[in-house]
Amino acid sequence: MSTLSISLLRFFSLLIPYFVCSSSIQDPESVVHEVQMSINASRRNLAYLSCGTGNPIDDCWRCDPNWESNRQRLADCAIGFGKDAIGGKNGRTYVVTDSGNDDPVNPKPGTLRHAVIQDEPLWIIFQRDMIIKLRQELVMNSFKTIDGRGASVHIADGPCITIHYATNIIIHGINIHDCTQAGNANIRDSPQHYGWWTPSDGDGISIFTSKNIWVDHCSLSNCHDGLIDAIHGSTSITISNNYFTHHDKVMLLGHSDSYTQDKSMQVTIAFNHFGEGLVQRMPRCRHGYFHVVNNDYTHWEMYAIGGSASPTINSQGNRFLAPNEQFRKEVTKHEDAPESEWKNWNWRSEGDLMLNGAYFRQSGAAASASYARASSLSARPSAFVGEITMTAGALTCRKGSRC
Repeated sequence: MSTLSISLLRFFSLLIPYFVCSSSIQDPESVVHEVQMSINASRRNLAYLSCGTGNPIDDCWRCDPNWESNRQRLADCAIGFGKDAIGGKNGRTYVVTDSGNDDPVNPKPGTLRHAVIQDEPLWIIFQRDMIIKLRQELVMNSFKTIDGRGASVHIADGPCITIHYATNIIIHGINIHDCTQAGNANIRDSPQHYGWWTPSDGDGISIFTSKNIWVDHCSLSNCHDGLIDAIHGSTSITISNNYFTHHDKVMLLGHSDSYTQDKSMQVTIAFNHFGEGLVQRMPRCRHGYFHVVNNDYTHWEMYAIGGSASPTINSQGNRFLAPNEQFRKEVTKHEDAPESEWKNWNWRSEGDLMLNGAYFRQSGAAASASYARASSLSARPSAFVGEITMTAGALTCRKGSRC
């Protein structure tokens, strides 16, 4: 991930409004319990929702055939640690009409880059199907929703999305793939400011010192570095309903073992499909608290979930299908530490379904009462997870009908 050369004045003008309260960490077990209540409520309502799936995010908005007129309802549907991400809620709608003309310093009105740098809250939609090839990273300003519903939108074959010292971002319903490195260039991040950016890593979505972020129903594959990386004190993040394929290092959550500010990181990873061609890091965690719930893991080549620096990993109601190779059956990988150290890391598996010899190496103390309150989701998680993740990734939504 790149580091922006900006003045101290610019730095603190960004930092103070959004992170003065960042020390107030959410109670993780309460958030986990809220997620479980949302899931169970959606399941109980299946008889009343003709289009219901038991996925509480989708059941919040997808049954509405007038979703196109009620787009901002989506902002009320997040769960987990990123549930307070409102994106561009209550802002005006900005329609992207121009897929080209990507000028990183002087973006043209009607382009995605022009939309995301504005200072006001915006709900960004797309006039038609488009492939957007960026010349430099797309640096987002706070209080923005990128909403791809109703169009087939690809950000591809160039640098991709960077969320840098920002808050309240929703990214929904777009395809992000074949992302490349860029940098050593000036990039505008607001109407009043642009600055020099050093080379980027080539992530699909790079989250740096940001909070209240929600990435939902996107399809991500084949980027130079990570598909989604969150580092340097980022927190309050939900990654849900996404479809990940064809990539090595899928998701890094935490900058380094020595960067202890990431102890405040809290991430919910829910209802995603980790599909074909994936190798590792689904996710790879450091320091913080990570709730991994009701995801479908149908492919990994090295491991599925790993970490270092004593992260808390709470795995609940996932389905893990191990590869056929005998030495790749383990879901977990305790990185960069001897067993005498990692045996104390708090990694729990509850209600997970292990297929084809998959196994989860638990560590840490015995399950606490708070874990028990957020117990497994279903006696038959295989059928439940398959249904709940069936439409992971970017949806095909057409006006006048349900998504």
